[in-house]
Amino acid sequence: MTALRIGHGYDVHRLTAGRKLILGGVEISWEKGLLGHSDADVLTHAVMDALTGAARLGDIGKLFPDTDPAYQGISSLKLLGEVGRLLREAGYEIVNIDAVLLAQAPKIAPYRKQMAENLAAALGIDTEQVNVKATTEEGLGFTGSGEGMAAHSVVLLEKMGLSGNL
Repeated sequence: MTALRIGHGYDVHRLTAGRKLILGGVEISWEKGLLGHSDADVLTHAVMDALTGAARLGDIGKLFPDTDPAYQGISSLKLLGEVGRLLREAGYEIVNIDAVLLAQAPKIAPYRKQMAENLAAALGIDTEQVNVKATTEEGLGFTGSGEGMAAHSVVLLEKMGLSGNL
């Protein structure tokens, strides 16, 4: 029997001066960065939460608490690699990942391919399994005003050889 599981992830971080802007593991030269305990990579965090949710592993706050100094300033791609290891350990394979960044600026079109490649490499999957896109919110809300950025991700996992209920 094959089992498929869908997960949805959402994350948000405030924009602030004096921080690097890291999205999908790509450092983007811009006037502000995202505030957070780790590198605050909102896109990668949404992907991690979608993956952990689909596999019933909890969420990134449970796995990598912001109260633990070991995660201070850590690369979110490193944490994503750990999520990938946990998924494999639990018998899950990633079918696909679809992620969207919500931000008024900067434009990420020049970085999308590298973001997808970074996410795929951290998880040990093919880049064709990862889609990254972005949208503005037409000046509305906290992302439209430039106060922060948000990201959503949907993933599909497959677990083989199950008998009985998930």
